[in-house]
Amino acid sequence: MDIRTRRAYEDMAENDGFRVLVDRIWPRGVAKKDLDLDDWCKDVAPSDDLREWFDHDPEKWGEFRRRYRHELDQCGAPIKDLIKRVKDGRVTLIYGAKDETHNNAEALRDYLRDKAV
Repeated sequence: MDIRTRRAYEDMAENDGFRVLVDRIWPRGVAKKDLDLDDWCKDVAPSDDLREWFDHDPEKWGEFRRRYRHELDQCGAPIKDLIKRVKDGRVTLIYGAKDETHNNAEALRDYLRDKAV
């Protein structure tokens, strides 16, 4: 299983595999034609309430992950489809946050690794 994360502001790599944007909101300042996505999966992004509560505060990271995992457990078909995609080959989760450690793509990657066994 090969799940990678990449900021939307970074150049695409030839070996990214299936590229999916996992934010509910389109990354600011990025033209849709420039992102070169295979999918935009808004439904696996954190809810607006959770995203606003977290506000990219590293001190809230553990609780954010717990709450986000709960949301993902309730997500249904969209998360099941993404789990299947992960089992089929390399997937790169694209996100817009500045923090490369404390963001929803990193939490989602961990969730997918746990569920796609």
